[in-house]
Amino acid sequence: MADRLGQVLVVIPTYNERENIPIVVKRLHAALPKVQVLVVDDGSPDGTGEVADEMAAADDRVHVMHRTEKAGLGAAYLAGFAWALERDYQVIVEMDADGSHAPEDLPRLLNALEPESGGADLVLGSRYVPGGSVVNWPKSRLIISRGGSLYSRIALGISIRDITGGFRAFRREVLEKLTTEGVESQGYCFQIDMLWRTLQNGFKVVEVPITFREREIGESKMSGNIVQEAMLRVAKWGVEHRIQQAKRLFGAGKK
Repeated sequence: MADRLGQVLVVIPTYNERENIPIVVKRLHAALPKVQVLVVDDGSPDGTGEVADEMAAADDRVHVMHRTEKAGLGAAYLAGFAWALERDYQVIVEMDADGSHAPEDLPRLLNALEPESGGADLVLGSRYVPGGSVVNWPKSRLIISRGGSLYSRIALGISIRDITGGFRAFRREVLEKLTTEGVESQGYCFQIDMLWRTLQNGFKVVEVPITFREREIGESKMSGNIVQEAMLRVAKWGVEHRIQQAKRLFGAGKK
């Protein structure tokens, strides 16, 4: 599968994930032995970067990018995307370091990129389509996540079920086309931002079911500020989109 798609790079941002990252990468290579991994570490004080360096020294499929400060998920992914585009990777994958995304689900995402499977440009690993599920999440987190996706669907006028999920596979052409200047969003909002830009550029987006499992080791990086940022930015994008739609409709009516 990965051979037909070209070289695949899985970008995994880390901050204090020294116990999780070896497990995740081992499972990933058990599922897909040929994929490459880029660990983007934001100066983890727990030594995650050093653990990643040891993994890279022992396995040429693993690469490490060291960043000097905790600049957030969005900035880490953008740095990883730029690194991938400087090289010959044809598919770039987002995956969490905490084990919440099952590497065993990745073949399903990659399959949806195949021409015979519909040839998607961006595949979202979805918790909220038939066959998808969430395991061991507190009800409060599930409500926030489902509510955030529903709010965003309504505000932006799109039908994607899992808008905030972070397990994704991009074709290279998508990231080459997207204008990422001004992308300052973090967390949930970064995922919505990248999806919205992908749709606005006319690319095909599909969802495939995944099982999302709450982390067993370490602490969540989720915060109330991230949720608030997402709500405000999504409302702004939705209003701007509807204004543009109205202008186009009004312009067409004048002709």
